[in-house]
Amino acid sequence: MKLATILEMLQKHYGWEGLADRININCFKSDPSIKSSLKFLRRTPWAREKVERLFLKTDFN
Repeated sequence: MKLATILEMLQKHYGWEGLADRININCFKSDPSIKSSLKFLRRTPWAREKVERLFLKTDFN
């Protein structure tokens, strides 16, 4: 699954504030957008790993 799809699903489920509460990274706190978050996550393996882990733990039902 693409990182963009993962991020979009998480953002719809939690919102930016909810994501920032669960993963403490600035791209979710300061003027968040899908585009800027993807750019950061693609350059930052530890942050991407946290997003992927949250995705796997999330029940979207």
